[in-house]
Amino acid sequence: MKTLERLVLEQLQPIVKPLLHPLHFAYQPQLGVEDGIIYLLNCVYAHLDKPASTYAIVGCISKGNEDEYRAAVDNFVTWCEQNHLQLNVVKTKELTVDLKRTKALVTPVSIQVVSVDIVEDYKYLGDMDAKTFYGRKQQECEVRAIPTDSEDSELDSDSEEVDQEEWIPESGENQHQGSESDTEEEQGDENEEVAEVSHLPRWRKLHSTNTDVYPEWQGQLPTADDIMSPLQYFREFFSEEILHVIVDESNIYAIQCDPNKPLNLTTSELEQFLGTVVYMSLFGLPATRMFWNKAPRVSQVADTMTLNRWEAIKKSLHFNNNERQEENDPLYKIRPLITHLTSKLVSIPMSEKLSVDEQMVPFKGRHRLKQYLPSKPKKWGYKILILAGSDFVPYNLEIYTGRVNQPPELADVGASGNIVLRLAQPIPKEENYKIFFDNWFTSVPLVLTLVQQGIRCTGTVRANRLPGVNLKSDADLKRAGRGAFEEKMALVGETTLHVVKWYDNRSVTLLSDHTGANPVTEWYHRLVFHFLDMIITTTWLLYRRDCEGTGIEKKDQMKLYTFKSYVAEGLCKSGKSLEKKRGRQSLSIAAAYEEKRRRGPAAPIPVPDVRLDQTAHWLIMTGDKGRCRVSRCNGTPKAMCRKCNVHFCFTPERNCFLKFHTE
Repeated sequence: MKTLERLVLEQLQPIVKPLLHPLHFAYQPQLGVEDGIIYLLNCVYAHLDKPASTYAIVGCISKGNEDEYRAAVDNFVTWCEQNHLQLNVVKTKELTVDLKRTKALVTPVSIQVVSVDIVEDYKYLGDMDAKTFYGRKQQECEVRAIPTDSEDSELDSDSEEVDQEEWIPESGENQHQGSESDTEEEQGDENEEVAEVSHLPRWRKLHSTNTDVYPEWQGQLPTADDIMSPLQYFREFFSEEILHVIVDESNIYAIQCDPNKPLNLTTSELEQFLGTVVYMSLFGLPATRMFWNKAPRVSQVADTMTLNRWEAIKKSLHFNNNERQEENDPLYKIRPLITHLTSKLVSIPMSEKLSVDEQMVPFKGRHRLKQYLPSKPKKWGYKILILAGSDFVPYNLEIYTGRVNQPPELADVGASGNIVLRLAQPIPKEENYKIFFDNWFTSVPLVLTLVQQGIRCTGTVRANRLPGVNLKSDADLKRAGRGAFEEKMALVGETTLHVVKWYDNRSVTLLSDHTGANPVTEWYHRLVFHFLDMIITTTWLLYRRDCEGTGIEKKDQMKLYTFKSYVAEGLCKSGKSLEKKRGRQSLSIAAAYEEKRRRGPAAPIPVPDVRLDQTAHWLIMTGDKGRCRVSRCNGTPKAMCRKCNVHFCFTPERNCFLKFHTE
């Protein structure tokens, strides 16, 4: 082989050299594999490059390790944010070249909490002249490095100095901060501001800390007349209406799977199933089958229904008919449940201060709605956008499904701002409710739109979403020390906008319309069980609100785990018979039990929803005697209620069994 190679180099190469393509790197003097790699990378840059607006990042994934590649993307995103450059993530594409026979599954890159689309190919926009590139040996490819630190002035397109005190743009002046920023219209479904401001605000520096009068809240929370039981709070949300829908659709789905094995699910059995799910969340065993195993057996679950029946219900649990599925609705399978729960949430009286933020439902299975947010504690899962109050009560929610068409009755203020407008629809107008959000949502058009509805708002904001404002640099604030800030204000129509930039551990910019600086398995199962837990927590918060309204001290209020256990017990036992008669609730037995608990330890008794449901309370005789559980009774009978598992006197002179189940 060496002899053949020497013949090729000495005899054939001089003859065919004029016919060789300039990109033929083999046996070329002073050219090698590195030149081929450089040429390939330059082709990528050259063909994708528009004038100072588009970049390409190339990284290597070796043996499944993506750290180097993802670090390069993160560094570029950080550099763009530091230099106030807007990234058009919608038009950003990811191309993976895999030379192996078995293609590996690559997780999409997430930029600004949005997953980048993966494509299989892309179109070259031109061709590079290889002779020009390799014309001279001493010519080197000049690569523009990402600066480690830069001032805002490096991005300004105007050469004229801007007055630090006040800046008034000329009419028709270019509103873009630099040629390397994408236009507002190119942001599409991303979180950049797309709504146009007809005239840039005239920002001026404040010489005093006086701000506008804090707008007084015109609303009022209703006062509760009485405290309901935990099960009654729960049934305010999971009413008979939605339970019948779940039962009907689950039975239909079971027949569709196998006509010979109908499920025959009832609402009572469905409530028992939900009660066992709540119990499982309290005990927290690593696998559901362990609740029926002999060693870790949990009687509250295992005695309610058998393992086979529980798994059969879970397998057939459905909320919509698959035969009428809509292709354009990714949440079709649970749409009735979402609609029902949302209608219940929006009917809750709202508190004054509200917030819009994201919530992750952990999930690592395969589904198109799964998101990857590296900044979250739970990085993989479904993303839910929630409107909640300062008392943590949720009032509206929206599951993130990608691009959503804005309703025609709402303004279009950008993809992220549109989410706030949709969630804020149930907020009463012109009552000075205060809503807060982070810089993923905040923009000037969003603030102006909410002010027109009588909703006051405050949020952290990104510098590239503040048109025409010139604030101190991070370095200047850092030199001034922690607590340093600068405030500017502008009048847009009849709305006064306040911008405050202050420095703590790092600089933060705030935008507000009313305040400034003051010196003070089936993929849907996971979502369904999350909603169940969220609703129980919401009902507990409403219970606490009602307790505060009726003057009950905090130490006498139920803890969350106690509230959950009462709901679970009520769902598993309350009214589980064909006869659904309910006795009138009396506080005599319960009051005596609470008084006994204050004096010292007391054995528990069933919750009122179980004790007074008049269903399946059978009197049996046991071999051992027990203390009668009715107050002021000192008997030790052998008679016991099979359902309540407590002893009662049952004699011609004393019928404690009847008294316990009716008072």
